[in-house]
Amino acid sequence: MAKPPRVPESLLSLLPPEFSAALFAAARPHRLKADQVLFTAGDPGDGCYRIEQGLLKVGVVSPSGGERILAILGPGAIVGELAILDAQPRSASVTAARDSELSFISRAAFEDVAQTYPDIYRHIVSLLARRLRDTNAVVAGMSFLSLKGRVAQALLSLAEAFGNDVGSGRILIRQKVTQADLAAMAGIARENVSRILNEWMRQKLLSRLAGYYCLEDRSALEREAEM
Repeated sequence: MAKPPRVPESLLSLLPPEFSAALFAAARPHRLKADQVLFTAGDPGDGCYRIEQGLLKVGVVSPSGGERILAILGPGAIVGELAILDAQPRSASVTAARDSELSFISRAAFEDVAQTYPDIYRHIVSLLARRLRDTNAVVAGMSFLSLKGRVAQALLSLAEAFGNDVGSGRILIRQKVTQADLAAMAGIARENVSRILNEWMRQKLLSRLAGYYCLEDRSALEREAEM
């Protein structure tokens, strides 16, 4: 039986269960249609959202209009959680990749629950330190990885979040992503992504099944992603 996709780590998803249960008991439902914007970078940060159903894209846009996708998130993931800590404007934009159902937690609701569980801030400091280390790794990757390495890193990230082992070590990414999505995740031109994917398909490292990418040789892609 296929395993469910791994939920990406976030500041709230790793908190003690009793705190998370109390926090999301105060959640309000929020729905998005496909391509509808949840919030954009610079919007006021008034709370965070947990994805119950659907798919969201987190990204930033350059002054010239180019998009960089930071993450593609599915059910169980949380977006916008930094706003409940510092009330600063949003640092990225979030758009629904398909019809989605979310749960919204306001900053005020978080503060109310935190009064009951004051030890929560110790956990948050630890989680922030982990996130900073992850950010350092991403920056290093963008600085030193080859174009192939960046595309491999994007595919491996999607496989980690949405992959299912379909036998013989083959990992099927159970979300449809386009070459434009991969280009935006890797931070390179779509034409380069197309050339790299076609090469990997000829080499049997990657395949595409009914619109879904399948990692035929994960180890080879992991070697490409090494600095």
